[in-house]
Amino acid sequence: MKNKLVIFGSGDIAQLAHFYFSSDSEFEVVAFTADADYIESPTFCGLPVVAFESVMNEFPPESHSIFVALSYSKLNLVRKEKYLAAKALGYTVASYISSKATVLNEGKIGENCFILEDNTIQPFVAIGNNVTLWSGNHIGHHSTLSDHTFIASHVVISGGVVIGEQCFIGVNATLRDHIKIGDQCVIGAGTLLLADAEPNGVYIGSSTERSKVPSNKLRKI
Repeated sequence: MKNKLVIFGSGDIAQLAHFYFSSDSEFEVVAFTADADYIESPTFCGLPVVAFESVMNEFPPESHSIFVALSYSKLNLVRKEKYLAAKALGYTVASYISSKATVLNEGKIGENCFILEDNTIQPFVAIGNNVTLWSGNHIGHHSTLSDHTFIASHVVISGGVVIGEQCFIGVNATLRDHIKIGDQCVIGAGTLLLADAEPNGVYIGSSTERSKVPSNKLRKI
């Protein structure tokens, strides 16, 4: 029998979590939960939605695990708070690790992690609790990803990088080897980071400007 799982959330990420856990894990999703004030429908993905305030009554932690399917809202703080709240209720907090990811770090991956397809996690990497790795990232050898961090798609993290807690790394960012990213940093999409980042820093790469030449004047396109 599969382990029974309750998913916290009722938005797009919860729907994705339902898909991934249902098609590629040892878990059976049996319900969703959310704070009572945020429940808009009694069902989601064909399953019941119960108030988090009373979830233990219907789906007790002795026989159910939980997964917190939230984004990086408020720099991952909301996901962090709900993860800790589920732990405080006594739930085992599940992680999803895609069978299509290349994971070579001997399973050094914490709770409530969401690791999607085409991630490459090299040897000697350590991944903390409540970390999201969207699809297609490279996590270089001997790197550390601390708790409550969100890595978007196609990020290159070179070897020996240390990323602090509650960070957000945007799409296509590149981090050179052996640098440290302080807690609660935002590294924007497409950013090339070549040195340490201080805590609470925001690093944004330059956006591409429109050319003065219009597209209908380009002869070779």
